[in-house]
Amino acid sequence: MRPRDRDLAAGLEARLVAANSRGAGLPGIRDDANRSVFLEQLVESIRRVSYISVIDNRQLSGSRANPDSGLFDPLKAAILHKRVGDFEEAFWLVFLSVHFGKHRPGGWRLLRDVYGALGSGTSWTWRRTSADPHAFRQWLAEHERYLKSFPGIIRHFGNHRKYQSLSAWSPTGTGAAVESYVDWISPPRTHQTLFRETLESVQGDSIATFERLYQSMETVISFGRTAIFDYLTMIGKLRLAPIEPDGAHIIGSTGPRMGASLLFSGSRQAPFRSAELDIRVRELAMELGLGMQVMEDALCNWQKSPSRFRPFRG
Repeated sequence: MRPRDRDLAAGLEARLVAANSRGAGLPGIRDDANRSVFLEQLVESIRRVSYISVIDNRQLSGSRANPDSGLFDPLKAAILHKRVGDFEEAFWLVFLSVHFGKHRPGGWRLLRDVYGALGSGTSWTWRRTSADPHAFRQWLAEHERYLKSFPGIIRHFGNHRKYQSLSAWSPTGTGAAVESYVDWISPPRTHQTLFRETLESVQGDSIATFERLYQSMETVISFGRTAIFDYLTMIGKLRLAPIEPDGAHIIGSTGPRMGASLLFSGSRQAPFRSAELDIRVRELAMELGLGMQVMEDALCNWQKSPSRFRPFRG
């Protein structure tokens, strides 16, 4: 751990001790090794979440938005599109980044080749895809085998999306996911209009807006709790819309729920209701001065290896 990270961890540990003394009850980190690893996962998550605000203020190469370039990065591309006022493409790239994910060895290659239509010069931009999602599905069907099996090129979904199908026509494949996302936005309505109308419907409450959008996004095929949470939190971090979560959305989760259960009971399988765990996580986050995305990410990763630090990415 770097010196500045050690200082951050020491501060977090002092707050954890104070929270425990006030009755938070954290048996999962009574063991020194568990506590040390949990703190390191918190620091990792803080770094991961803050990375977006860091790159949002950097000068970025235009190649980051070019799917024909090996430098392509959908999140940096979203920032570049936002800077020139193309918010619709920025929202779309966030969706694609979550749907495909970043594969450890292969990086963004699968997303890049689908979005860039395999270098054909006619990328599947939001304007093109939303105008005719059926055409996107036809293109995907025609190129699916090539995308999956071309020798020497690694094209895979990211770890959180490893069970996702590239299929154009299956009920839960990529084609269905893209078309259902287009339906969720419902052109000619724009992303900006959807988010603005939702914000106005709850009198400008950023947390209530997040919750409304979270619930409505359940219609997007293949987007479960984790994908919806990741998409909406990224929209907030990129400042595409003023939204933020009020909880870690433990309900329906696996890793974060087991992590919260382990932290508050000492067992991954404790009989806590998810709603109760969500409240406890929210209260602890306030004690620690951390955002809900940091807590959700750290709990999920910590429970995989609670006494020995292992970095989890992708």
